[in-house]
Amino acid sequence: MSYKLVILGAGESGTGAALLAAAKGLPVFVSDAGPIAARYKTELSNADIPFEENGHSEGLIMQAEEVVKSPGIPDKAPLVKKLHEAGIPVISELEFAYRFTRAKFIAITGSNGKTTTTLLTYHLMKEAGRKTGLAGNVGFSLARQVIADEADWYVLEISSFQLDGMFSFKADIAVLLNITPDHLDRYDYKFENYIASKFRITQNQSPADTFITWADSTLISNYLAKHKPQAKSLYFSFGNENQDAASGQRPHETNHAAYLSNGSLIFPAEAKTGFELHTNDLPLRGPHNNLNVMAAVLAVKAAGLSDVEISAALPSFRNAPHRLEDIATINGVRYVNDSKATNVDSVKYALGSFTEPLVLIAGGKDKGNDYTEIEQAVSKQVKALVCMGLDNSPLIKAFGNRVPVIKETGSATEAVQAAAALAAPGDVVLLSPACASFDLFKNYEDRGDQFRSAVLAMKAGILSAEPEINQALNPAKP
Repeated sequence: MSYKLVILGAGESGTGAALLAAAKGLPVFVSDAGPIAARYKTELSNADIPFEENGHSEGLIMQAEEVVKSPGIPDKAPLVKKLHEAGIPVISELEFAYRFTRAKFIAITGSNGKTTTTLLTYHLMKEAGRKTGLAGNVGFSLARQVIADEADWYVLEISSFQLDGMFSFKADIAVLLNITPDHLDRYDYKFENYIASKFRITQNQSPADTFITWADSTLISNYLAKHKPQAKSLYFSFGNENQDAASGQRPHETNHAAYLSNGSLIFPAEAKTGFELHTNDLPLRGPHNNLNVMAAVLAVKAAGLSDVEISAALPSFRNAPHRLEDIATINGVRYVNDSKATNVDSVKYALGSFTEPLVLIAGGKDKGNDYTEIEQAVSKQVKALVCMGLDNSPLIKAFGNRVPVIKETGSATEAVQAAAALAAPGDVVLLSPACASFDLFKNYEDRGDQFRSAVLAMKAGILSAEPEINQALNPAKP
């Protein structure tokens, strides 16, 4: 039997796409190279959707009219390459779901800050009473929600992998937070390919739509000079409307739509009735989060929210875990979980969020990181580096002459013990790895969860600091 639609991958996005296809009467088949989670198998069975796991029936798949691919499957996978060579369209779940809704979209991408900005945008829309769905890399799949399609707006966190499979999709409001080198193994190790992927967020936009991006990025400014989007462009900046962007270049619009000045985020208005938010009153800390807040506020203002609605909703926002998450203070030492910082740029902003001396826990699966971007900050702020990975040589090579003490560990528990022994009252122990987590952990969430568990175990007295480090640093102590 041949199927009109084949779904590759049976996670949340794949299962959601299959359920939507079945709801629309499309013959659909689901295939996963690995085991399918029990909850998804139950859903597929209850909907009478045929599926297979632990392998692909290639002959059946190659007869499909269209394939929806999980973003985790690279385009260079042999089966996907065969589909492309055969001229069979391969799309993302978001592209598929887009066909079946008339709702409007706020689409958010960037190398860093996507989840925080997406969650904040969604929170502001919901608190203001707008019928809004949350999808993409967070929440339930868009396809699953489109079955009922009760939302007027969807706020989407979109990765470059998802954008690569999106062709007809159009964002009413597109947000590009930043671009730094990441996932280059998926882009033939060519940064320009990754940049072009991120800018797909602007595809199909018209002058009636809105594009929001960071004015201070030379990379973004240079790209826009050659590829000006059709949408109305709004810029946010660390500077102010009377200053050039940090890059030394002006953005392509006369003024910034949001900027930081004298400890406040300023949102100037054409009617000269500006709106501002003091950074001390924001629910998020750190300079990078000032940018995230500006982007989110500009997005919801473009969607029609008033300043009053935004001001009322902001204080109740709580960020997702693993993003500068305060875990506990033990013996005067604060422990912060920033496990989501899987690249150097994220760590740069994390370091800039603190003035206290830091014991930094970093490491994992190195992605070809260039640590020169944070050398100065590490030299100035980090009193000790705790490496947590199977191969810590890149970190040791980068910081061996910059950090007084470096300790290698092989687990979250060992890392927390080592950090506790190296820290003094008033210090911050910061887990901000700069690396992927797949050498020792299932994912960054697992890494952050294990860090949290170890810290709380120490707070409860179940876990103590590593005694030999105490003795080595403080030989006079008993």
